[in-house]
Amino acid sequence: MPLKKSQIEDFKKRLLELREEMTKMVKETSEDVKTVGESKGYSQHQADEGTDDFDRTISLQLTDKEIRILRQIDRALEKIEEGTYGICDISEEEIPLKRLEAIPYATMTVASQEKFEKGQIT
Repeated sequence: MPLKKSQIEDFKKRLLELREEMTKMVKETSEDVKTVGESKGYSQHQADEGTDDFDRTISLQLTDKEIRILRQIDRALEKIEEGTYGICDISEEEIPLKRLEAIPYATMTVASQEKFEKGQIT
């Protein structure tokens, strides 16, 4: 059953809020990584530098994941504008409402997402 206009508006609002939160997190994490790199000095113990490098790597990985989610949010917002929100990009089947409620930026059904992640679909 296609989504109602009010449901789509609710999802759009949630997506815009999520986008704002994720953008803020990416910006903060990026600033933290830059600050750690700038404050690195020669007086620190090697173990401290190793810990800092590990923390920086984790922060970069988090930022990468957040950027991927931001791209998915942008795609979901595009789909709202196109009038195709709630329809799988791959199979063109309806994405179940429960999935959209859990992951409002989902652009694929679970089956299509699994195939995509396994490299069976490009």
